[in-house]
Amino acid sequence: MSVLICGSMAYDTIMVFPDRFKNHILPEKIHMLSVSFMVPEMRREFGGCAGNIAYTLKMLGGVPQIMATAGCDFAPYASRLDTLGIRRDSILELADTFTGQCFLTTDLDDNQINAFHPGAMSFSHLNTVADIKSPIELAIISPDGKQGMQEHCEQLASANIPFIFDPGQGLPMFNAAELLRMITLASYVTVNDYELEMVLNTTGLSMDELKKTAKVLIVTLGEDGSKIYEGGVCHDIPVVVADEVLDPTGCGDAYRAGLLYGISQGWDWPSTGRLASLLGTLKIGYKGGQNHVFSRDEIAARFKHAFDLALA
Repeated sequence: MSVLICGSMAYDTIMVFPDRFKNHILPEKIHMLSVSFMVPEMRREFGGCAGNIAYTLKMLGGVPQIMATAGCDFAPYASRLDTLGIRRDSILELADTFTGQCFLTTDLDDNQINAFHPGAMSFSHLNTVADIKSPIELAIISPDGKQGMQEHCEQLASANIPFIFDPGQGLPMFNAAELLRMITLASYVTVNDYELEMVLNTTGLSMDELKKTAKVLIVTLGEDGSKIYEGGVCHDIPVVVADEVLDPTGCGDAYRAGLLYGISQGWDWPSTGRLASLLGTLKIGYKGGQNHVFSRDEIAARFKHAFDLALA
């Protein structure tokens, strides 16, 4: 059975600012912000949360199936998915709009300033879970069009398909009631530490209340690892030190691919979290969200080296 990945497909234009944003943004002037960053390095990558997650999950030996919307410029991406052996029969191509476009500028501290044009992503609700013909064992709702995210959560819950709710940069779209509804429907909720604060501020929940509301809550903490809260237990997941730090783009998506793989294999949370942590670290050593390459055996060897544990 396959893992359904609902989310954005996008082209990422990634620029590197060879300085630090904090040296050029005056805190007392943010009400009249007008800045320009010279970015001598720029490249275009295949991206989008769904594409990035599927890419890493496929390399692990998983069977990802993407459900997304794309635009009139999708042909190069479609060809890439075919080459990778990732199914795209549930990607709806729309002729009168562009595929999502993300413009990212990263500074020397790995801070990012992003601009995102949703394009076809805004029509993600045109896809429905009922349209998927192959058996689905697990799913993830990652950032997508607002209506699509809401409806896909409802559809997966109605179909009794367990899923991860990964609101990510889509969080500002939702009010308290909408966000609580999706958290309640989800089998698992994953956020980073910044997004966690946004969830708490939007819903008005305390951390203890959120841990009770979410069946499983996974919080990534950057260089401090991650925490997985389930059934009153907190699993502390250590970070894996990177050999080289080149680009944080897509690290969260690689982490989520690890979650999906571990859950689909029936692993315990310490093992699942450690795999996810390792994948996020491996990705940061490559530029772009889909340029890291490894075999299953290489991952097993790195897992053994990092944690002194065998990869099941």
